Amino acid sequence: MPNTEETVAPRIAVDAMGGDYGPRIVVPGAVEAAREGVAVVLVGDEAQINDELVKLDTNGLDITVVPASQVVEMNDKPADALRRKRDSSIQVACRLVKAGDADGVVSAGNSGATVACGMFVLGRIKGVLRPALAGIMPTEKNPVVLIDVGANVDSKPQHLFQFGLMADVLARFVLGTKDPSVGILSIGEEEGKGNAAVREAFDLLRESNLRFIGNVEGRDIFTGDVDVVVCDGFVGNVALKLSEGLAKSMSRILKLQLRSSWLSKLGTLLSIRAFRKFKKVVDYAEYGGAPLLGLKGTVIVAHGKSNELAVSNCIKMAATSVRNKTHEHLSKGLAEHQALSGTQGKTAA
Repeated sequence: MPNTEETVAPRIAVDAMGGDYGPRIVVPGAVEAAREGVAVVLVGDEAQINDELVKLDTNGLDITVVPASQVVEMNDKPADALRRKRDSSIQVACRLVKAGDADGVVSAGNSGATVACGMFVLGRIKGVLRPALAGIMPTEKNPVVLIDVGANVDSKPQHLFQFGLMADVLARFVLGTKDPSVGILSIGEEEGKGNAAVREAFDLLRESNLRFIGNVEGRDIFTGDVDVVVCDGFVGNVALKLSEGLAKSMSRILKLQLRSSWLSKLGTLLSIRAFRKFKKVVDYAEYGGAPLLGLKGTVIVAHGKSNELAVSNCIKMAATSVRNKTHEHLSKGLAEHQALSGTQGKTAA
């Protein structure tokens, strides 16, 4: 990761009630992140949080608890969560950032509600047309950023262009990628392929100072030859879920085949280290969550089924984003490309 001069530990507000498992998984994950130098604010039901904290060694760790009386359920509509659950753990966590009492938010809860709270409580960075979710996925080489993976199902060319700008900053200052390559997802590598929005966004990206490499196809995402892949949220979410499903199915198929005969079982024993490395590479928990880029504050959306490792890595990712001043770099990049974004002389609506 890039080095910074920041010495104060970033303070990350964690939605302790989020995810399929709530405090039982979130609290131990947060404690693990605190052991690695992150100041953690656990937001939610105090009694449930403290019940988990007493099971763990928290001596000397910077962990505080902020109460919240409501929980956004996975089936709650984002608009209802905003209006009717103002004291929910995710809203309280976002307000802590807005008030300056925390530097970032992590939640494994209702992703739609997290996006909505981030947008309406924190607000957008000046010049940002649409915030976007950036999925970080494994490849044959280094992780790739796929953006957007679900925040915007309908995107204009200028939105896609800004997604590329924001993901470039994420790759540089959070993932530590030097001079990231940026491509736009299309149905062919040749210029002119794709729908109208993709073709126009292609032209905008080509005119920018990004290292734009043109169109990439779905099969190119996992080769490691491109660092950022731009698409609208509908396509990105389908690609993300397809990738997750394929990885799980391939793992199950592999296990079945390896158990099919005594010779296969012997081969498995001899290759156990390689299989462990493979599992680590494809495990989403190793990559944390999906940063919601473009807001006045760091927001990381974790997988609903996150385990302790995933929660810890999400918190550490948020801390890295804060330490490396990602938002300042985002603002600078957007300011340099106002004309291409169509935001010159305008403020975010």
